[in-house]
This record gives sequence, structure tokens and C-alpha cells, in this order.
Amino acid sequence: MKAWLMAALVASSANGALAACVDVQGNLQQGGLVWGQAAPGARVLLDGDALDVLADGTFVAGFSRDAAPSAVLQVGDCRQTLEIAAREYNIQRVEGVPQRTVTPPPEQLARIARERELVNAAKAQHLRRPDLLAGALAGFHWPVEGRISGVYGSQRVYNGQPGSPHYGVDVAVPTGTIVRAPAAGVVTLAEPDLFYSGGTIILDHGYRLSSSFLHLSKVSVQVGDQIAVGDIIGEVGATGRATGPHLDWRMSWRNARIDPQLLVPPMRAAQAPAAP
Repeated sequence: MKAWLMAALVASSANGALAACVDVQGNLQQGGLVWGQAAPGARVLLDGDALDVLADGTFVAGFSRDAAPSAVLQVGDCRQTLEIAAREYNIQRVEGVPQRTVTPPPEQLARIARERELVNAAKAQHLRRPDLLAGALAGFHWPVEGRISGVYGSQRVYNGQPGSPHYGVDVAVPTGTIVRAPAAGVVTLAEPDLFYSGGTIILDHGYRLSSSFLHLSKVSVQVGDQIAVGDIIGEVGATGRATGPHLDWRMSWRNARIDPQLLVPPMRAAQAPAAP
């Protein structure tokens, strides 16, 4: 993996001496994804939760937006402490917003709940595909390139009421712009019109690591499709609750929302983030 993805770690072995049970790569920060390689057949735990360990010993783990400052990684009888760097997020306070634009109308609540179940079920699938995970860890690609209009972790407070944090990276490009798979995967959700996210695709990269693509004007894949990196999966739009055409690319590992921007190289024509 690229050198800029190597992570520092603080480790302590079972006997108390400074040592690392395994080398950890990735981003040891809130919103980061990390991976390592233990001995084949080893039991690996993160804060007491068992991780999937592939036949060659590879494992992955992710940290949410508000992850604690440290986590304990246990490999067999060896324990090491991973120091998780905190991040500063862009919090914007907006007053005088009509309440109907903050709270969804009551008649839509049943639909929203039903669609949330669809998304959760798609992300909960457990595809044990070492080939997909290996391809993902080899490096992600931008699904589209353009102006970055929203970043991971940002949040708006409307009329004193905190909105949900933004869990993806937004790339503002015209409606109809082709969206390509950033890594290989299997389609587990392909919906043309969800209430919040409009045209939505979820692409599973194996072992509960997935990408979501929101606000699409066209969904070009179906559930069960096997997708290679670079394949066309849809087109950018402004469907759902969007104020303009853009791609909202999100990623999850298990129940942790992680930051896609940490897993891709800089765009060929880097664009400064706009205010949320």
C-alpha cells in the first residue's frame, strides 16, 4: 500500500514491554480504516470484538467519526494499544430555517423507516470474499472527479437542533456524469428513489466493507451484479434531498462510518473543499 497510508501506533505486549503484536497500516484516526496481517488462524479482537481473519491472516478494522482516543487490539495473547487521532469537524449553525425543511413530514415517516431497513440489511450482508477485500486494500480510485463540495464529519445545527453529521465526501459535477466503481465489489442495494438519498447504490467490497453512492440520476446496476474496479455503475444527479447535482460517496465498515477521502490519492486536479 502507498507510504502515505502507513499509520503510527503505540503498542504494549502481554508482558508489558513496548512491542507491536502486528504492523498496522492505514489511518489511525477518527473515520479511518486500518488493516494488518496476523499469523494464519490467529484470533484477533478489537476492543473485545472478534474481527474477521482471512486465511492468510489479513484483518481490517474501522473507526467511526467520534471514535474514542484509543482502542485495544489483541492478537492471540498479545495486546497492543492503538492511539486514534481526533479530528476537528466543520460545524455550522444556521438559524431561521423553516421547520418543514428540517423535520420530514409525518406522512413520510413509514417510508423512511422502511428504506432505512433496506439500507441496513444491505450493509449487514457478510460476503466472505478475500479477492474483493484484497482488491480494495490495494487502493481505491475516485468514482468521479470534480469540485469537493462537502467533507466527512461536517455538521449543521438548524435552529439549535443538530442535524446528522455528513458521513461522505461530496463531489459537485453535472447531472449525467458517469460514476465508476472505486474498487471491485458486489451490488447489495440498487434503488432509484429513496426519500433522503434518491438514486442509491451500495457496493460490498467484502467482509462488511462497503461503499454507498447517493443522489444518482441513473442506477445502471442490479442487486447481485459483480462489479470490477472502473465499471460504470450509474450517473450523478440531484435526487432525494439534494440541493444540486453531486455525488455523495460514503463508506462503512460494520457499523462504523469511515471517510472515503482517506483511502484515495489526491485528485489529479485537486479542488479545495467548499463551505458546507
